[in-house]
Order: sequence, then C-alpha cells, then structure tokens
Amino acid sequence: MIVRIWEARVAPKLVTEFCAVIQSEMLPQLAGLDGCLGGELLRSLPGGPHRVLVVTRWRDEEALRGYAGPAWAKRPVWSDEQQTYLEQPPEVAHFTVLSSP
Repeated sequence: MIVRIWEARVAPKLVTEFCAVIQSEMLPQLAGLDGCLGGELLRSLPGGPHRVLVVTRWRDEEALRGYAGPAWAKRPVWSDEQQTYLEQPPEVAHFTVLSSP
C-alpha cells in the first residue's frame, strides 16, 4: 500500500468552500477508482496557515500511475477549478505504512 499526501495552501476566505468541494467532488471520484483504498480530508487548525491535506491510500504503484499518470511520484493532480482556491501550487508526497492501529 502507498499513502499519497496532497497538500495545498488555500486562500483564507476560501478554505471552507474549498474543503466542501473536496468532500463532495474529489473524494467520491477517487473512491470509484480502481486501486484507491480510501482517503481523508484534513484541515489545519485555526490561527495558522490555511493548509488542506488529502490523504489517500493506494493498492500499489500501478494504481497510482493509473490515476496520476507516469509522473505520479512528483506531480500533484489538481484541476483548473481548484487552482482558484490555492495560494500556491499543491505538493505531493508518498509514504509506505510501517504500522497501523
């Protein structure tokens, strides 16, 4: 399993709306993809930078390549619509699970 963490800094006035879009559109789309094992939306606590993380779990590299393309390990995926919410382009990182509860 590969854990993919997509991180974005969102304009403060738009963070609530952006999170609603991710919950209602992006996460349901991902859930229907072959190899996507689930995901979560995280929002930073008030008072700091407005960061949003989308943490997804993928069966393997093949599944991630099917979703994000051949540059899956370096290239975050985002739409033109999402760009209007962001203060800077998103970043992506990948992890292997070593233990879980």
